[in-house]
Amino acid sequence: MKKKAFQRIYTEISAITKATCDVRAEGIGYQELAWVNGRPAQVIRIVDDLVTLQVFPGTEGISTKTEIVFSGNPPQLNVSDLFCGRFLNAYGDPFDDGPPVEGEARPIGGQTVNPVRRIKPSHLLATGIAGIDLNNTLVTGQKIPFFADPDQPYNSVLAEVAMRAEADRIILGGMGLSYDDYIFFKEIFTNRGVLDRIVSFINTSEDPPLERLLIPDMTCTAAEYFANEKKEKVLVLLTDMTLYADALAIVSNKMDQIPSKDSMPGSLYSDLARIYEKAVQFAHGGSITIVAVTTLNEGDITHAIPDNTGYITEGQLFLKKDTYTGKVIVDPFRSLSRLKQNVIGKKTREDHPQVMNALIRLYADAMQARTKKENGFDLNDYDERCMKFALDYSNEILAVDINITIPEMLDRGWSLFERYFEKYEVGIKEMFIQKYWLGTADM
Repeated sequence: MKKKAFQRIYTEISAITKATCDVRAEGIGYQELAWVNGRPAQVIRIVDDLVTLQVFPGTEGISTKTEIVFSGNPPQLNVSDLFCGRFLNAYGDPFDDGPPVEGEARPIGGQTVNPVRRIKPSHLLATGIAGIDLNNTLVTGQKIPFFADPDQPYNSVLAEVAMRAEADRIILGGMGLSYDDYIFFKEIFTNRGVLDRIVSFINTSEDPPLERLLIPDMTCTAAEYFANEKKEKVLVLLTDMTLYADALAIVSNKMDQIPSKDSMPGSLYSDLARIYEKAVQFAHGGSITIVAVTTLNEGDITHAIPDNTGYITEGQLFLKKDTYTGKVIVDPFRSLSRLKQNVIGKKTREDHPQVMNALIRLYADAMQARTKKENGFDLNDYDERCMKFALDYSNEILAVDINITIPEMLDRGWSLFERYFEKYEVGIKEMFIQKYWLGTADM
């Protein structure tokens, strides 16, 4: 930490917890960066002249007679094209042993975009994953979470989204990543030749948990630079927002604040909304789309973190392991993109809505047939065909390891219809049947 002239320095702490400390000081700004005994900290509360600082590495070993130096500014990020391909830590410093990033210093955690500068999200954001593009199509400027159990390969899926997405720039924010996951992201981005369009901010499980609180603001500040000034289509990927919320709870509990549901702070909704509302579609063409992983505790969707997330975002994507194929799929029943109607059949092929609905309806019939079989009931011919269809639907379309375009997804859907059903069974309009049915005669 380099001291500058006229920095305010204090040497007496009035109160201290494991995560925060209080000092009496004047002229201090909210979210201002400071150093407590050389450790980075941030102002999180000001009452008259009583300033509360959250100390990111923790306060262990700090005495009440300790030097506190205020920087006069909130945490900042040097923004420029030079940090493309770089891995940075929660403070925007190199995490990859490379040189410091040069650029214009900008404060992180600014305000969301004024509504008058926003336009209706209506541009397709394809990922190559059918469980998303076919059934839960994303649009630029959307905010949506991936809900997944901790044992699901959500980081692998997120990496695939990063490599396949039709975006100009990818900003990855990793919170509490294992070192193996960090190496995984670094190697896969490098080996696939996409590193030059990706900026990564990384907090590992070995780093102080409170540093995770800076990662979303760092990613959003970088995204705003590319989306607004470079007019690029930016995709922000955050993992794992549950660990971010846990860090919020650590600070809240150490400040003796009364916890809300599931021991989360009462400010959880606004804390999450402040991040997710950075998603935006600009009139000039630039955009920020946010896809964030939220891991579930034993599949509990009612927990405060996914519950609040659901109110803020525009749908959700559920990862699950298909029991019958063993492959990871995006659950077609529990997943939803509330903005897909803005693009399907308009920015995609005209038969998209009809094929999507027919595939999911037949898949639901297959689930009912499996339930009948498991309960010892006899199956009819339609039930048998539906079950065979469901296996192929999972293997050839839903599996997250399938990388195809939306027209290819639709064509595969028509192929499955012809393979297992008669025309009248799929429930699609006759005009589309005549145009897209692949066979030359009825079954």
